[in-house]
Amino acid sequence: MTVAVDAEGVVAFTQELVRIRSVHDPAAGSAESAAAAAVVEKMRSFGWSPVVTEVAPGRPNVVAVVPGGGGPGATLLFEGHTDVVTEGDLSDWTVDPFGGSIVDGRLFGRGSADMKSGLAACLYAVRALQLAGPFPGRIVVCALVDEEGMMLGAKAFASSPLAREVDGAVIAEPEAGEICLVAKGAIRLRVSFAGAMAHGAMPQHGRNPILAAGRLLGSLADLQAELQKAHPSHEHLGEVYLTPTVLAAGSVEQINVIPSHCTVCVDVRTIPGVSHASVVSLVESLAASAGAPEGVRSSVSVVDDRPPVDTPSSHPLVGALAAAHSSVYGTPAEYGGVPGATDGTILTRDAGMVTIVYGPGGKWIAHQADEFVEVDEIVNCTRVFAETARLFLGG
Repeated sequence: MTVAVDAEGVVAFTQELVRIRSVHDPAAGSAESAAAAAVVEKMRSFGWSPVVTEVAPGRPNVVAVVPGGGGPGATLLFEGHTDVVTEGDLSDWTVDPFGGSIVDGRLFGRGSADMKSGLAACLYAVRALQLAGPFPGRIVVCALVDEEGMMLGAKAFASSPLAREVDGAVIAEPEAGEICLVAKGAIRLRVSFAGAMAHGAMPQHGRNPILAAGRLLGSLADLQAELQKAHPSHEHLGEVYLTPTVLAAGSVEQINVIPSHCTVCVDVRTIPGVSHASVVSLVESLAASAGAPEGVRSSVSVVDDRPPVDTPSSHPLVGALAAAHSSVYGTPAEYGGVPGATDGTILTRDAGMVTIVYGPGGKWIAHQADEFVEVDEIVNCTRVFAETARLFLGG
């Protein structure tokens, strides 16, 4: 029999979190602090002692350590993030993006799936296990900032001594009930081309960096094809991709001017087995070749490097989570992969932490208009988390 959870409480707390517009806006200031404050208040109402650490102005991490009271044992971590992406064009929504309304069994709003329901489930699952009686070891509950950006919260927590003591972590991102042991890697590259400014009527007097950028774009498509051939599609993660996402040069107000500089940004997504260092080196070579005909100089900078995650299925936390899922849902667990990086990527990279991604909400609904999560899924996921902790910490 699984641990009893407060179903009404976890749904209501999800609504409370969704109603906080915790979009990071550098111009207006971060609103993550309001969501963090709600988490702190809830933790304290449970009798916990959360530690609040500001990793950037107005951007606080919240971490609570919940001892089991049942003697020594392992340390389990449950993690969620407090920030959400912007709601975008309001005309695309049929509901208030920050209303937290429930319609036909679905809780709507920005962050309902990604991932305030998962964060709420973490808190209420640990509280349920705590109320069920003593358990060995301890549980760390984290609500971190900036997952949707540069993952400053995860990077800060990963550098703490506490992170090194974690024996396994569940990252509560929306995965539609799949246990995700693998996640794609990501490299964010900025390619800068430096040429020479000139009049558009006299291009022979300039060195046009846009021409170099054009050649690079074609070369990137070829490199992607080569990498996909060398690294066949992954069962859960799919293909390797090199996607140009930014092309910046010149001014529409001065079409008669050849610019001196051009920037291309590339979002690289990898699978296990792909060498990130090799990819960066190859892009550097392609950029240099692209600029050579006009004498345009190139440089490549790595904005961020997030390696793929590949957690072994033999880890005890995997078995505990699979058994908990089966117990709650009455069906065997299914396995999948994370198409993007999560805070778990950083926790694995920087702290050597064993991470699994599993949480309420559809995998593909994140960041879309009319984002939602099934209410029953919030409750069931809370039960799965509680049972996972009981099984893992109980050995």
